[in-house]
Amino acid sequence: MFQLDWGFGKIGAVRAGTGRTAWPGREKSDLLPWKHGIAVRVVRQPQARRYLLRLQADGTARLVIPRRGSRDEALRFLERSEPWLLRQRDHWQTQRRARLPWTDGTRFLFRGKEVRLQVKNGEGSVTLCFADQTVRPGAPQSDYREPIDHHLRRLAERELPPRTLELARQLGIEVKRVTVRSQKTRWGSCSARGTISLNWRIIHAPPEVRDYLIIHELMHRRQMNHSSRYWKLVAAAFPDYRAAELWLRKHRLA
Repeated sequence: MFQLDWGFGKIGAVRAGTGRTAWPGREKSDLLPWKHGIAVRVVRQPQARRYLLRLQADGTARLVIPRRGSRDEALRFLERSEPWLLRQRDHWQTQRRARLPWTDGTRFLFRGKEVRLQVKNGEGSVTLCFADQTVRPGAPQSDYREPIDHHLRRLAERELPPRTLELARQLGIEVKRVTVRSQKTRWGSCSARGTISLNWRIIHAPPEVRDYLIIHELMHRRQMNHSSRYWKLVAAAFPDYRAAELWLRKHRLA
């Protein structure tokens, strides 16, 4: 699923007598309760050439010790890899939530705040409520993700273009066109012809992060790259851009 490796070529060989456990030639493992509620399966794998750390599909971690490695060194590798493992766990949880059906009580982000979906059943119809929004999908369904996404996309299409044009006027930047799309891997883009394309999922972000994403694309009208000069332009227009970037790294596209 997600894997991090650490080879002997980078750290040097492990010396004998450093806490190495004697293992037979076949693979053996044991489950180690670790921090943050993560269980780590420690595996001795004779054919492995380096330490490997992988987040499994069930949310547990698998820590592989190579033939010449030691359990103590593997655990030190695990401790050093804590930030990486937590990022992968957060991403795994996001993907897992995305796969679950949206029903009464489902929580999701709307304008940067976690909201709770309420499903109100009527006579042959359903009303969905969250925050200050109401959605009427018609007949009851087993999964309300699609009607909620449809509603949020329509909301983004109404809100994002005028906000983009407003910020462009404030910054003195000419924009030819603003579109709202459903990109899979990016929050937005800017074409050489002056078209700004924004991901409708920006509606999930706080207003300040939304503005940062718009400004990020607007600055490409002045510098079509991510050079140091570009980031100086971003910093001048949005001084707190690093905080917005941290939020985006934590909340990836689902």
